[in-house]
This record gives sequence, structure tokens and C-alpha cells, in this order.
Amino acid sequence: MSNPLVSAIIPVKDGERFLAEALNSVLEQGYRPLEIIVVDDGSTDGTAEITRSFEEVRYLFQTNQGHAAAMNLGIEKAGGEFLAFLDADDLWEPNKLQRQVAYLLQHPEVDCVIGKTRNFLEPGTHLPARVTKDLLLTDAVLLALGALLARKSVFQVAGVFDVSYPHAKDVDWFIRAREAGLRMAVLPEVLLRRRLHGSNRSFSHEARTAEFMRAVRSTIERRRA
Repeated sequence: MSNPLVSAIIPVKDGERFLAEALNSVLEQGYRPLEIIVVDDGSTDGTAEITRSFEEVRYLFQTNQGHAAAMNLGIEKAGGEFLAFLDADDLWEPNKLQRQVAYLLQHPEVDCVIGKTRNFLEPGTHLPARVTKDLLLTDAVLLALGALLARKSVFQVAGVFDVSYPHAKDVDWFIRAREAGLRMAVLPEVLLRRRLHGSNRSFSHEARTAEFMRAVRSTIERRRA
């Protein structure tokens, strides 16, 4: 039996600084077959040129509609049975896909699987006030889409990403996935390295917190309904 196709979806907006490194971390995966889709959300820098320099990568462009919309376009165009996501400034560990695909094949009752995340600070970047050195050095299971591998069918159950959440689309989606009864397994090893460099969307702490609270309120309202 042949291995199922995995589609790796990388949304990006003006990501020339780190994109090549992210793409190399995908190409260095020990798993095949692998489809790599970069969705350019209206970049005006060298993102397109960098992406097109990788022959194995499929490049899609959309006018600027936001990160969630770019991911949704990737989901729509993906041909894989399994879907994975990576921000253009983050990195996968080399065994990520191999480890997660093996788990899902061995556990057909599981819908998606997530691994731990390790943060690392880009040289020259000041540690944000909300991130302590202990937290920086602690591997954790976070609601990080880059650490996830999901069956494509889960997006028919839980829906795709809500474009009204520029900063907390991941939180909203994980909440809806749980409400939909999707089964997620957690692996004990680090599979995603998340780069902190000062321009991360997650550095917009106040905006993310406000969206998190909105996602929680939406959950309560859905339960009442």
C-alpha cells in the first residue's frame, strides 16, 4: 500500500526574510509523497521569487485577504489526504510528518495529531515582556497549527478558518474542532520550532487576547443556542 499524500500549506505575506528556511525544513522531511503549497497573501517583497526558486513548490497568489483566507485557499486547492500547516517564519523538525502520519495510519479513529512546540528567539530580538526565559526554554503542547497534522476530512466537520480572526484563528478553530467531537492525539516530542522575532502576529498580545475572549464568548453563545 502506498503512503497517503500530505499537503503542506504555507501562508505568507512579505515573508522573504525567513521563507527559504521554512521551505527547506519542509523539503527535509523524511516523508513522501509530499505536496507543498505556498499561498502568497498579496506580498510586495521577494516572496514570489523565493518560492518559485523551489521547483517542488506550488505557488498560489491572492490579493491581500488575511492569513486565515490564505490558509483556506490552501485547503481548497490541496490534494492530500492529510493536511499540515507552517508559518513562513517557523520550522519543522525533520521527523514531523513521518512521525505524525505513522500515528494516524495506526490509529484510524483519531482525526488529527499534534506535537510539542519549542520557541526560539531570533538573534537581535528582545524577549517580549510576556515571555519569560523559563517559558522560552520550555517545550509545550500549544494550540499551534504548525505542530498539527489533520485528515482533510476534519475541515468538512469543523469548518475552515474564520477570516474574522486575524490573530486568534487557531484558537477559534481548535475550539470548534472540539465542539464538533473531533479526536486529537498528542505526541510527546517537539515537532515545531516557533521563531520569535518581534514581527510575529502573536506579538500583538492585546489584539490576540481580545480575539481569544471573542472566541470564548462565541462558544458560550453556540452552546446556549
